Parts: sequence; structure tokens; C-alpha cells
Amino acid sequence: MGTSSLAFCMICAMALAMVPISHAQNSPEDFINLHNAARAAVGVGPVSWNDTVAAYAQDYADKRKADCQLVHSDGTYGENIFWGGGPGWTATVAVNDWVSERQYYDYASNSCAVGQVCGHYTQVVWAKSVHIGCSRVACDNGDTFITCNYDPPGNYVGERPYP
Repeated sequence: MGTSSLAFCMICAMALAMVPISHAQNSPEDFINLHNAARAAVGVGPVSWNDTVAAYAQDYADKRKADCQLVHSDGTYGENIFWGGGPGWTATVAVNDWVSERQYYDYASNSCAVGQVCGHYTQVVWAKSVHIGCSRVACDNGDTFITCNYDPPGNYVGERPYP
């Protein structure tokens, strides 16, 4: 086998080895485990995957595929959305981005730090939200759109996310 054939075979083998990794980082279990780790950190019970909520998330993500815009669906579920420029953005990156807002949430005042956002985090840990469904799509422009939906929804004004 020539050098170029061997190099081609090695590239193909590496590409095939990476396919399950990419899929595995966006599985329902990945979304659930990341949410449940954040919830456990504040003493909140786990969420579970719900196929109906997941179908809603997939349907909405498919609608964003053409433009990849960070626009909420305005549906009946709670919702966190994420955009990443280019491919390769995963459930881990999206959920960790939402959870990173924890530093801006003040439980005592039940508010975000001035000039900061923390609503994605509070939705992740919203105790009454017990079912999730999430989806990830590669947009037509090569970017990535990720959404998670929550049932029942959270982030009610005046309510704390957890007791």
C-alpha cells in the first residue's frame, strides 16, 4: 500500500471514530445528565426526558435551521436556546453556557446581578420543571442551533426557582 493510500485510510478511520463521539455528546442522556448535575448542586430533584417535549424541540429547531436565529418559539413550554458559530457545538457546551449564569443569580433577592442574565440558569434548575426535551441542528449556514424545552415551564416572576 502506497503512502497516499495509507494516509487516506488513516484519515477515514479517524473520521469514522469521531462520528459516535459527536452523536454521543448530543444524546438525550447528555442533556439530562448535565441538567441533573446542575439541579443536584442546589438540591433540586432530577428531570426526565419526555418524547412529546423533545418532538416540540426538534420541530422548532428544524424551523430555525434556515436562519439559525436566536428567536424563542413562544410556545407553552419553558425554553432555553443556544447558537454557536460553525459546527461542533454540543449539548455540553450549550447547557454549561446556561448553567454558567449561576454566578449572576442571587437567591436572597431572587434576581440577576445588574446588567447580567441568569434566566437560562434559573430555568435549568426550576424545581417544578420535571420533563425536558432538547434538540440540536446544523443550520444551513453551517452554524449550530440548540434548544431545550421544559415542562412545566419555569421563570415565573416573583417565584424562586427552588425552595
